[in-house]
Amino acid sequence: MLRTIAGFDRIGEENAFAVLARATALAAEGKDIINLGIGQPDFKTPGHIVEAAIKALKDGHHGYTPANGLLAAREAVARRTLTTTGVEVSPENIMIVPGGKVTMFAAILIFGEPGAEILYPDPGFPIYRSMIEFTGAKPIPVPIREENGFAFSAEETLALITPQTRLLILNSPANPTGGVTPKSEVEKLVKGLEAHPHVAIMSDEIYDVMTYDGEEHCSLLTFPEIRDRLIILNGWSKTWAMTGWRMGWSIWPNQLYDKVRKLAVNCWSCVNAPSQFAGIAAIDGPQDDVIKMCKAFDNRRKVVVDGLNSLPGISCATPKGAFYAFPNVKETGWAAKQLATALLDEAGVALIGGPDFGILGEGYIRLSYANSEENILRAIERMGKFLTK
Repeated sequence: MLRTIAGFDRIGEENAFAVLARATALAAEGKDIINLGIGQPDFKTPGHIVEAAIKALKDGHHGYTPANGLLAAREAVARRTLTTTGVEVSPENIMIVPGGKVTMFAAILIFGEPGAEILYPDPGFPIYRSMIEFTGAKPIPVPIREENGFAFSAEETLALITPQTRLLILNSPANPTGGVTPKSEVEKLVKGLEAHPHVAIMSDEIYDVMTYDGEEHCSLLTFPEIRDRLIILNGWSKTWAMTGWRMGWSIWPNQLYDKVRKLAVNCWSCVNAPSQFAGIAAIDGPQDDVIKMCKAFDNRRKVVVDGLNSLPGISCATPKGAFYAFPNVKETGWAAKQLATALLDEAGVALIGGPDFGILGEGYIRLSYANSEENILRAIERMGKFLTK
């Protein structure tokens, strides 16, 4: 028998892709499936971005690029960061990477080892915990509670820090809850982190443009006192509907930058050139499609919340960001994952059970409103009939 390292026995996965595969298989059998499970915009990548990639190919950009990304792409990210946060970032601190997960992988790999502790949101994106366990580090869940608006609590987070804590992972606007942590709470956290200079922070800000009801995204970049230990995760996938392009960026402090550059050289080499030219066009080109998409998500959000709150046994807090709702299903009498499975198999509605996002996800399901308003209404109707039955 082949022997592999123990870490591969600990590694998990993202069940949204398993649900997508199951939904696709059912659809191939001729069943009408409404997919509210996968977290990707249902809009096409804006045309001028596609054209930039085609032009790059026609212009002969077919070779390797620098491991940290084209300078022009890093400069574009620096311009965008200044526009959205008011903070100047050097292109020499920016990495262009093949998707947002790569930044998670690199940050957790740099800090994770047996004996180390890494804090992560629960419920939260499942790859956080999966990667922490893969490195042998101890995952420490930071509770994300419905009664707190699905924002993290600075007090509760700081209380979990020990001398063994190496990395703190934050995510706002958040997947799977749609929670947005207010600036006042972020300020409390940053103030408290002054007592813990040994803790690095990775802030996942991939949904930064998607906030609603007057909420504003508060980037950790706006706090210079933690810049020397802060990693920012962001990218093109959500904002410009570019999930399949595999385009992300990250911002690293000086002391970590060369480590992740070397990791790039050893692992993914570089990001393909045409996608980087597309990324530049996305940042520097017209943002009309982004505005239109966010407005559509806002409208759908209201439809989703109203619809879910009309269903027996379900209550749904209003999400303030991203494109997810995280309704409470405890009063239905169903365990969350069993309910999600039954809704797919019997009602033709694909959703994700809350426990796939952490221990505290029990009693909830995740619904992505990255689908048409018509399909959302059809899904709510089917869920209502199923629950009534």
